[in-house]
Amino acid sequence: MIPLIIVVVVIAVLGMMVIGVYNRLVALRQKTNEAFADIDVQLKQRQDLIPNLVETVKGYATHERGTLDEVTQARTAAVAATSLDGKIAAENALSASLGRLMAVAESYPDLKANTNFLQLQGTLQDIENKLAAARRFFNNAISEYNASIQTFPAVLFAGAFGFQAKEFFDLGADRAAANVAPQVKF
Repeated sequence: MIPLIIVVVVIAVLGMMVIGVYNRLVALRQKTNEAFADIDVQLKQRQDLIPNLVETVKGYATHERGTLDEVTQARTAAVAATSLDGKIAAENALSASLGRLMAVAESYPDLKANTNFLQLQGTLQDIENKLAAARRFFNNAISEYNASIQTFPAVLFAGAFGFQAKEFFDLGADRAAANVAPQVKF
């Protein structure tokens, strides 16, 4: 009788452990989904702001048509992206084209003094700061989630329960450009 009780207790303890691991992994997966939803909100705000910014620049920089078209196309691709990898790639391209748009704007003193442009530029900068914070939070959530599915005892069950490692929201190919310090020439 005692061996049977011991077996039942061991099975119950193992069952509780599996349930605990599973619930923790579900909570961490949910945290990563919530963190990406926060990024998505900031991306949507940025995408909504871009047409106003492009129209404002258009009035001053009519011969910069290629840059304006590039920003518009990048925004369209960003709005259409559905997968995480697709959104990351599209948003990286959009960030690069926005950087070129701001560089074009620097060439037009009248535009830099335009109140509407300055307000849009300030709003964009605020959104970019919030987006950077949301990306950091997302990447932290991904790091915690990935570490959890790779540590013992969760590693024994994670694959069987369908928990797979997730990708960070990374700069991708633009990382090399971000690591190069800007050159100032007089």
